[in-house]
Amino acid sequence: YFLDKSDKYDSRDVERLQQDDKWVENYLIWRHDVVDDTLKMIDESFQWRKEYTVNDLSESVLPKWLFEIGALFLHGYDKEGYKLFWFKVKHHTRDPKQQLDKKKLVAFWLEHYAKRDHGKPLTVVFDMAETGISHIDLDFVRFIVNCFTDYYPNFLTKIVIFEMPWIMNAAFKIVKGWLGPDAISMLKFTNKSDVQEYISGEYLPPHMGGTDSFKYSYPPLVDDDFQTPLCENGPITSEDEHESKEEIDADTKEAGELNEAQNLNQKKMNSVEQISKSEETDKTEVKPKNAKKALSTFKGPLLHISPAEELYFGSKETGEKKCLIVLTNVTKNVVAFKVRTTAPEKYRVKPSNSSCEPGTSLDIIVSLHGGFAASLQDRFLIMAAEMDQSSGAGVPELTQFWKEVPRTKVMEHRLRCHVIESSKPSSLTLKDNAFNIPAKTNEDLHIQLTHLLQINRRLEEQMNRCLWFQQLSVVLSLLSVTVAAFCFYLACAQRS
Repeated sequence: YFLDKSDKYDSRDVERLQQDDKWVENYLIWRHDVVDDTLKMIDESFQWRKEYTVNDLSESVLPKWLFEIGALFLHGYDKEGYKLFWFKVKHHTRDPKQQLDKKKLVAFWLEHYAKRDHGKPLTVVFDMAETGISHIDLDFVRFIVNCFTDYYPNFLTKIVIFEMPWIMNAAFKIVKGWLGPDAISMLKFTNKSDVQEYISGEYLPPHMGGTDSFKYSYPPLVDDDFQTPLCENGPITSEDEHESKEEIDADTKEAGELNEAQNLNQKKMNSVEQISKSEETDKTEVKPKNAKKALSTFKGPLLHISPAEELYFGSKETGEKKCLIVLTNVTKNVVAFKVRTTAPEKYRVKPSNSSCEPGTSLDIIVSLHGGFAASLQDRFLIMAAEMDQSSGAGVPELTQFWKEVPRTKVMEHRLRCHVIESSKPSSLTLKDNAFNIPAKTNEDLHIQLTHLLQINRRLEEQMNRCLWFQQLSVVLSLLSVTVAAFCFYLACAQRS
């Protein structure tokens, strides 16, 4: 293929194919490991990518009105954690003169997402509420389908079709013929009563039975991907840019403060009864029944993260502005981590880019800037990866580490935000100057609570061992009595 059609490919795509094993693997998976079919798909998609200048598509080369109408955009996640690619059919009208630009808009969004999330699959949502004959455009629908079946391999999880009008049933029978047997199973026809089987209400607009208050507008480009990294005083614009000397000095100072805090915590831990290393690894597993939600723990391969699902902030009335995330390293190596958020302008995270020693815990404080309020739409992403023992844990070493670490070795865990309306704070919510107690005291209490739970677990284990010995003693005693009775019976039998 390459020898015959090299002039029909973009050299950047050929170079990527030679270097990106994951991309090749996706083509093979989508074509069931049949090499000839895979080569044919690569050939067709590469020709299409060059024809549509996919690698050069940007906001500046597409008409502005295409973005303003809001017919296509990325927003939210389905219940399996896949990004939602929305097609608001009511905003689309057939116009042959605009068709090429609209198709390029689809390619722009798919390529934009593929570069940002390294090809993680999408869920397509056709919102067909308030649509009719004038909105039917089978050529455009076929193009969208072809993007996933022919041009973007292994990129589609399912197609959720919401409230398809009966008049379009015949049209979608034709669409099924384009999809093929594998993709047909991905079609999910839904209405208001069952759409939440696939997408939770927090990412559904009110007309679909959800609570998402999101309103599309442009500019800026609708994009709620996680921004990174955060720092104590706000976001850094790009993690790939070289940090200035002042930024490095500031981060070094922050790392020094972190080390001091870790040393202080270590002294406090030493004052409590010594815990074995294996018990230290499992220390986040114990949760009191009356605080199960607040102290729930996500048990990842590298880090245990508490809380597991939600960060609890107060509303403007309650005023709670800080939350605590506890990371526990469950490996035998140093684990580097960093924190991203969908709203970097709102939050300060300390520390946001650091490392955690083997078998130890680290507290991360998430605080709101003054004047901002937490939103249910805000998300946090904790990324973690194992480091070699020889690697340093300073700012330059961490920066270089995150540039080189393979994505397959990075653990990711997402946290939602929960806004508390009542004045009663969550057990993992820190409130400044509550009852005139410094915030640090709350952290100390949390550490002490964790140790008390550990002691309680060991006591339970000791009690279980005692019960086991007691039961064993009873069995042995019964056995001894039985043997003695049997011997007595034999003695009496011999005498008679």
